[in-house]
Amino acid sequence: MINLSTKLASKGFTITFVQTEFIHHSISKAHHHHLLSADFDIFTEARKSGLDIRYTTISDGFPLDFDRHLNGDLFWETMFRDFPDRVDEVVARTMKDEEESCFFIIADTLCSWPATIAKKYNMVNVSLWTAPATVFSINYHLDLLKQNGHFPFTGDGENHINYIPGVQSISTRDLMSYIQHPNIKPVLVQITLKGFDQEPLAESDCTGWLHSKPPGSVLYVSFGSFAQSNKQLTAELAHGLLSSEVHFVWIIRPDVVGENGIDDILPIGFEDVIKDRGLIVPWCNQNRVLSSPAIGGFLTHCGWNSIMESIWHGVPMICYPFYVDQPTNRKLVVDDWKIGINLCEGERVTREEVASKINVVMNGEKSAELKREIKKVSEKLHDSLGSGGSSERNFNRFVDDLKAKLCEKQK
Repeated sequence: MINLSTKLASKGFTITFVQTEFIHHSISKAHHHHLLSADFDIFTEARKSGLDIRYTTISDGFPLDFDRHLNGDLFWETMFRDFPDRVDEVVARTMKDEEESCFFIIADTLCSWPATIAKKYNMVNVSLWTAPATVFSINYHLDLLKQNGHFPFTGDGENHINYIPGVQSISTRDLMSYIQHPNIKPVLVQITLKGFDQEPLAESDCTGWLHSKPPGSVLYVSFGSFAQSNKQLTAELAHGLLSSEVHFVWIIRPDVVGENGIDDILPIGFEDVIKDRGLIVPWCNQNRVLSSPAIGGFLTHCGWNSIMESIWHGVPMICYPFYVDQPTNRKLVVDDWKIGINLCEGERVTREEVASKINVVMNGEKSAELKREIKKVSEKLHDSLGSGGSSERNFNRFVDDLKAKLCEKQK
């Protein structure tokens, strides 16, 4: 969203970036200072360059100390019911301050409220999809999955699906978690169905630390908050990292692991044992870390942003997906593009397997093979973003379409 905002501002648009107060507070807390008082460092720099970007926050309806992970169902129920009215207030206030302007709203595709608000205020509604096109097509054709008995999937074993437009043959095991097991997290199904009905930050000390390490010697480890709250998984990862004997940077957010922070989930004395071999930080500039020559692999939960950034910088991946689009993203990385490996083949992660897979990616013949393959994919990604590349052409076409829609609204 930040990158899109600055890109649009560079094309002459005025941008108001709206962040929830909770996320605003969480990032500030992770950095131990008032990071966002300057409206994001990147926005400050953008404004210095003459770009018109504003920043504001909005309440999600809960106090800052409310546990949104533990009370996920209540949180999303309230977001569905009450959050649109709060957005409506922000939109109305923004439009009042800029009476002569024509407006558009950009929100994640899985948000269910933008279309209604856009219609109310005669705005152009832009839906931003942040996962692979494969995941979009699967979601868009849930009716086909229902017709063929694959949503919810009630069969035994593994089936292969080859009837979804734009999607190659895919196993039911590689479908998004909320399709495979909709009853485990029903709110995820609700978010997806509602969404498709509508059809940076301060630097930690990792950079300097990375400069002191040999090329390709450091593993970058970063999972989402759900994974970090799994104490057994975190303990196995910790022991596996120790056994692998590689250097590593590990992102662990203290605010999601308990009152005592990382001490609640790491083995006793872990930080003393790793000394200069490993670095644990609450946050880092992921692009900057992945761009370091010291990074040789990325242990990831397979979020789409992480995958794209890893490909961009040519870093092979060790994949351990959790939910939503992550299982499908893993399939693309490991099975289709062959630029990563699975962390484990079974249901449970063991420290022995963690150490083994780390060494596969960081050393030896398989490591060299993965680096060769990801170099090919990375070159394609770079080409698409170059002058005249497909990404640049598509973005310019989007800007032209957006301007045309805005002109229609003014008539």
